[in-house]
Amino acid sequence: MKKIGLISDTHGFLDDAVFKHFDECDEIWHAGDFGPGVAERLAAFKPLKGVYGNIDDKEIRAVYPEHLRFNCEKVDVWMTHIGGYPGRYSPLVKPEIYTKPPMLFISGHSHILKVMYDKKINCLHINPGAAGNSGWHRIKTLIRFCISEEKIHTLVAIEIGNR
Repeated sequence: MKKIGLISDTHGFLDDAVFKHFDECDEIWHAGDFGPGVAERLAAFKPLKGVYGNIDDKEIRAVYPEHLRFNCEKVDVWMTHIGGYPGRYSPLVKPEIYTKPPMLFISGHSHILKVMYDKKINCLHINPGAAGNSGWHRIKTLIRFCISEEKIHTLVAIEIGNR
């Protein structure tokens, strides 16, 4: 079993609450728009997987790809920053998501926390919302969940305060 802390859209701000809420996690996954200094702090804390977002500079883009597809336990995961959501996928992911759907699709960008199941392709979509202070969201959010074998479970949406 893996315990995952999922975060996105930090835009260079990392709330201390992240470390408390992700303390028991095995890995942290960042769905893009790290901003300066965030990746280094997270990677020093826990193993980090991530993708770059539209605000990220060449240093972040040199380390983190635009799309990351990998297996966690027996779950096929696809993470990208601008991916859309069920019924409104980004044109950049549409062709592949319908022909080779993952079991778990993670995106950021919208600053809207969403957990939706796409029955059409048998895929769970998660957007952790935004954990930084930049953007139009009012509440900073994170998600924590577990993956065991082929099951995604024990998902918790976490509010870490006003931006």
